[in-house]
Amino acid sequence: MRVGFLGGGQLARMMGLAGYPLGLRFRCLDPNPESPAADVMEHVQGPLNDPDALRTFAKDLDCITIESENIPVSTLENLILHGSKINPGIKALATSQDRLYEKTTFQKLGIPTADFANIASREELEHEVRSRGGAFILKTRREGYDGKGQFRIKSPADVDAAWAALGGKDLILEKWLGFDAECSLISVRDVQGNTRFYPLVHNVHKEGILFTSESWTTFSKKPLQSKAEAYAQKVMQELDYVGVLTIEFFVMGDELIANEMAPRVHNSGHWTIEGAVTSQFENHLRAILGLPLGSTDLREPFTMINVVGYMPPAADLLKIDGLCLHDYRKKAAPRRKLGHITLLRPSQEKCDAVMKFLK
Repeated sequence: MRVGFLGGGQLARMMGLAGYPLGLRFRCLDPNPESPAADVMEHVQGPLNDPDALRTFAKDLDCITIESENIPVSTLENLILHGSKINPGIKALATSQDRLYEKTTFQKLGIPTADFANIASREELEHEVRSRGGAFILKTRREGYDGKGQFRIKSPADVDAAWAALGGKDLILEKWLGFDAECSLISVRDVQGNTRFYPLVHNVHKEGILFTSESWTTFSKKPLQSKAEAYAQKVMQELDYVGVLTIEFFVMGDELIANEMAPRVHNSGHWTIEGAVTSQFENHLRAILGLPLGSTDLREPFTMINVVGYMPPAADLLKIDGLCLHDYRKKAAPRRKLGHITLLRPSQEKCDAVMKFLK
């Protein structure tokens, strides 16, 4: 079977590497001639909404999937019109790429979220900030990620600066939450509706970018796994979802507050390559192709660390026992995710050894 990826970044790269042992073949569509997936699979270079590129890309594919929620919905509509099978589908993509629709869906399903308001003008922004009181995060409804497209509002005095930074776009104002921690759940659902869930992970961000992930039970004894699974199950049923779905939560006491979801494999699940019986990448492929889902059980204790902006020499990192290095083959740039490290059977000594090489 042959699978196509809309996007040729590191997620497509890792899905391809996970699928080759299953006898699968792959093709990606990406405008970047040096995309991370290009050296491990067939690469069609072109815009994701170009009709000619899409025709070339879609030929003889058994299934198409996405590696970003920012793929134009019109691209999926074009492919479906010409007979392509796509998982996850348009409903999931359209919901996840607009924060207002996303939050509305969570609330419809009885999943707690921060208070929010749609913002269409500076006057609306000032009114909501003054009438609600407290601190807020103003966000673009679309295409914000890794801390981009956001502005912290601490008081009405910040309204002008926030509007100057983000005004002119569709916006959502979210109440600032004094949460205890951040966590995420990686779930997978197949074409028959069968579901499996990976262990909940505790996430730490730096400047809006995921820095580390570790097992929630390593961090805290609060029993949140079943609650997270129940929320994810509701979302997947509502969206008729097929594939891996990620939901990020804020932890407040014993409650989970849904922040956002991603209709794809996710950075906070990269540890599953070595740390789980079946990786999120392999299980996504199994799900979208109608193959039996693999076990999501933890195989090894782990800590996952993102490598951002600068890739240390592999020879230095690989001296650390239990370290698994993943280099995405990307050019170094500030705030760019260049790779990740998974430490198996981590200790404070091992973590400290890694941190001294990261800038």
